[in-house]
Amino acid sequence: MSNAVAQDLMTIADIVEATTTAPLPFHITAFDGSSTGPEDAPYQLHVANTDAVSYIATAPGDLGLARAYLMGDLIVKGEHPAHPYGIFDALQEFYHCFKRPDASTTLMIMRTLRKMNALKFQEIPPMEQAPAWRKALINGLASRHSKSRDKKAISYHYDVGNEFYSLFLDESMTYTCAYYPTPEATLEEAQENKYRLIFEKLRLKEGDRLLDVGCGWGGMVRYAAKHGVKAIGVTLSEQQYLWGQEEIKRQGLEDLAEVRFMDYRDVPESDFDAISAIGVIEHVGVNNYPSYFEKLSSKLKPGGLMLNHGITYPDNRRRQAGAFIDRYIFPDGELTGSGTVIKHMQDNGFEVLHEENLRFDYQRTLSAWCENLKENWDEAVALAGEPTARLFGLYMAGSEWGFAHNIVQLHQVLGVKLHEQGSRGEVPERMWWTV
Repeated sequence: MSNAVAQDLMTIADIVEATTTAPLPFHITAFDGSSTGPEDAPYQLHVANTDAVSYIATAPGDLGLARAYLMGDLIVKGEHPAHPYGIFDALQEFYHCFKRPDASTTLMIMRTLRKMNALKFQEIPPMEQAPAWRKALINGLASRHSKSRDKKAISYHYDVGNEFYSLFLDESMTYTCAYYPTPEATLEEAQENKYRLIFEKLRLKEGDRLLDVGCGWGGMVRYAAKHGVKAIGVTLSEQQYLWGQEEIKRQGLEDLAEVRFMDYRDVPESDFDAISAIGVIEHVGVNNYPSYFEKLSSKLKPGGLMLNHGITYPDNRRRQAGAFIDRYIFPDGELTGSGTVIKHMQDNGFEVLHEENLRFDYQRTLSAWCENLKENWDEAVALAGEPTARLFGLYMAGSEWGFAHNIVQLHQVLGVKLHEQGSRGEVPERMWWTV
């Protein structure tokens, strides 16, 4: 340890060494000139100033590291900020290196942090949302997933700007898992193939009526309309709605396709032949699954099909979303296991016919989005600012890592609303779609 210890002060490197065990997966350098960790490590963390120390000290773990990184106070070298995939392996190693220092060392660390004024609470980055507990304290527990709060949560993530999203999505502006016909397929081919798969699973044909819940920019609505289906999509993002309606007009699909700025709970029509829900259940809330599936079942005619496409955990244990995800990515978002989704479909109006896990397809999708963001990085920074561009690169690469390592999965669950006496109507007994 350096001579600063003799003066009851420590360098940043001293603090790192006192709270971790070697070898570290990073070479760490700091504003005070100190450094630690192997010099040949593939990644370098540079603690640029005391603000970085404050963020980490006052919110230890993912949240503090993310705040410092997004604000440019913690600099990562060795990965592009649009696609920092490898950092997540290194972070897992790093977390396993931590140890609790003895009492005298802890006192010395606290004295050093106070001396450098690093125990002050930093101003929260402007893109950070209030934590769920604070929203509950202010608005009451009953307000979670109310129509107004869901609208705000969706707007937070999806109304960053259509031009920004266009820098990394494909031309259809599809922001959900693609379905790759081959590992070498392009993102555009894979997204088109996803819509083809869902269209076929729902047994849609010319003249049918489709409700697409949480339609995003309207990709499924337009695909169905191009095949002669009357399709209505609903979204809580005003920017998605405006872009989707304009694109429908541009493609001359007004007679068959419509995107509405509307909560799915307010759709007045019923007797749809099919319902698609692609990437919406993550925003519904697990406690609302019964009413969600009951409502959608009521919108189908007997013999109608519903496909629910959503992110899940690999098991059905209840857990809280991490602070970073809840405050920066999907406020009020909730995940559970596919078994829980299937249970609630079965309990609320559906016979479940088929389910499959497409997590590796989502891994490829996210990798493609990150690479597109990387290619358009300068424009993304100019449009949204560097903190927001960093945020999207971090969360998409982290999600890619999560799908690759089975932290999260992507399940499509297909169900039918039965006729009286348990008949499926014209729905076949065996799988009828092309994989």
